[in-house]
Amino acid sequence: MGKHVDFGHSPRAREYVERVGSFMASEVLPREREYFTELRAQEDRWASAPSVIDELKTKAMAAGLWNLFLPDSTYGAGLTNVEYAPLAELMGRSLIAPEIFNCNAPDTGNAEVLLHYGSDEQRRRWMEPLLRGEIRSAFCMTEPEVASSDAANMAATAVVDGDTLVLNGRKWWSTGVGHPDCRFVIFMGLTDPEAPRHARHSMVLVPLDTPGVRIERMLPVYGYLDEPYGHGEVSFSDVRLPLDAAIAGPGRGFEIAQGRLGPGRIHHCMRLIGLAENALELACRRSVSRTAFGKPLANLGGNRERIAKARIMVNQARLQVLHAAWLLDTAGAAAAISELSQVKAAVPTMACEVIDMAIQLHGGAGLSDDFPLAAAMAAARALRLADGPDEVHLGVIARAELDRYRNGESR
Repeated sequence: MGKHVDFGHSPRAREYVERVGSFMASEVLPREREYFTELRAQEDRWASAPSVIDELKTKAMAAGLWNLFLPDSTYGAGLTNVEYAPLAELMGRSLIAPEIFNCNAPDTGNAEVLLHYGSDEQRRRWMEPLLRGEIRSAFCMTEPEVASSDAANMAATAVVDGDTLVLNGRKWWSTGVGHPDCRFVIFMGLTDPEAPRHARHSMVLVPLDTPGVRIERMLPVYGYLDEPYGHGEVSFSDVRLPLDAAIAGPGRGFEIAQGRLGPGRIHHCMRLIGLAENALELACRRSVSRTAFGKPLANLGGNRERIAKARIMVNQARLQVLHAAWLLDTAGAAAAISELSQVKAAVPTMACEVIDMAIQLHGGAGLSDDFPLAAAMAAARALRLADGPDEVHLGVIARAELDRYRNGESR
């Protein structure tokens, strides 16, 4: 590598770890049951978020635990990816924590897009309210009618017509579009089919109340609708917007997408480490507190070995994520392409295995909503597809590996 890799927490990161950990223990985790109880009692779960969310967001902002994901010190905490990783892991232990710290996807990725590629007006109108936690957003890229693992297949269009853009098409798995505070989406569409392959598409800012935009349905993941955020199928029918709604101008969509997905992919993986840690903790507590056939569950059926292997897998994944974060910080996204794909393929698979083991140790209770394990499995399994399926990432890794030998590089 040529550089010393040190994953010890910097003094600044150590301070944030202590503060976020304390806030999670005293404010977030004790309120989770209240959140889900209030949500399930609502006649319309899409109408509003439980009041505990805004209450805790206000406290987190007052405590200076806000926009921790954003490395820009003007708008965020100014942390590196390595420094943010343990904080995202802490947040990942709770399904409600990311929004409380204003670090939830896809708002994080959308804010970074606007920070790096947006105009002053786009930042003022959309990014700044997003970073204040006043609004939410969604990202519309995947489509139901084409194999979206190849983004070049995109059929939805964003056609330039004089000084306007006209959008047509159908998107789905647009996470967050069901939220009552969702005010805009970023739509990616084909602008010029004759242009070079990676200059054909545009990203467009679309207010959700624009005529022609319609949420067709909300999509369940293993039966979970994930209210009040959700994953929507959205149609765009002759949606007309001014030309300046295009982020960085027409034809820049793929360039922006690559800039967006580097940090976004690793943030997902960071949170999944926390999700897996929580599942492992629940498994261990269950295995020493329940007995069957006269023995603790831990001493039955190879469970000690399963727990040991889970610990190894979580620790391996954490180190791999930290290495990818370090490379992203020190060399940039282009140099970390293989490592980002490695963690994106490895970490969700690890999380699924650990969560499945925890479900097995909980028996029937693990399949219910009495524990967060079934919802955790749905989230982890979905992330084996989000931001590209495993097969795409494995292809990227293999290409990078083989190119070393084609180009005559030594190991």
